[in-house]
Amino acid sequence: MMLPMAGNNPKSLTHNPQPSSPAVLSWLGGHSQLVLLACLLLVGGTTAFITLIDLVEDGASRRFDERVLRAFRRPGNESQIIGPAWTEEVARDLTALGGIAVLTLLTAGVAGYLLIDRRYGSLLLLLGAVGGGLIFSTLLKHLFHRDRPRVVPQLSFSMTTSFPSGHSMLSAIAYVTLGALLARFVQRRLLKFYFLSMGLLLTFLVGISRIIMGVHWPTDVLAGWSAGLVWALLCWLVAQYLQHKRLVERAEDVTGPDEPA
Repeated sequence: MMLPMAGNNPKSLTHNPQPSSPAVLSWLGGHSQLVLLACLLLVGGTTAFITLIDLVEDGASRRFDERVLRAFRRPGNESQIIGPAWTEEVARDLTALGGIAVLTLLTAGVAGYLLIDRRYGSLLLLLGAVGGGLIFSTLLKHLFHRDRPRVVPQLSFSMTTSFPSGHSMLSAIAYVTLGALLARFVQRRLLKFYFLSMGLLLTFLVGISRIIMGVHWPTDVLAGWSAGLVWALLCWLVAQYLQHKRLVERAEDVTGPDEPA
């Protein structure tokens, strides 16, 4: 009579599940330092946004806000911006880069390319990031009913409440997300850094232009930057996780050789 071998023993094939952490936490713990850095920035941005809320509600930021707004205007004639005569026109052009019309056209253009190239996962992430960010920004404005500044004359038309700055928040979401998307199309780290830096630069210029035009308190802009970067980082982390699960195109799929027409 033959003895059963260990490999044929049904008991040896039985899998004893071991307790483990949730899949997302396990992925975060074992993933790249870049992902962990993004998590730290996510926490930092959230903390900054909450701190700004406390400062605004307590009135502790009032003096800072007023001094910064007046610093961009001519002494004795606060209806004029400091600098050359064309400064106001440049500021108006920059502030338009964070407007709904420009961001919608830009997002639609990139979405059209992703649709034609059949990158449906990236398309859904882009639309979710920008569209969800617009909804998030609108909800925050309804939650915090802060009046627009009247310290200096406003040089641009505005309809909604002030906190947080919608232009600053949406530009952070759109331009940082697009910068990260473009960075996936190249292999060189210098080019990746360039795309992300341009996204951050455009975000910065849009926010500063809102202060120069007198339509936002500086703390509105800081809060918009914080909330926008938090949302963009959150979307980027979701994209990385979905790529890990192969639910979204991986970077190597994007940067691979072109398919024949």
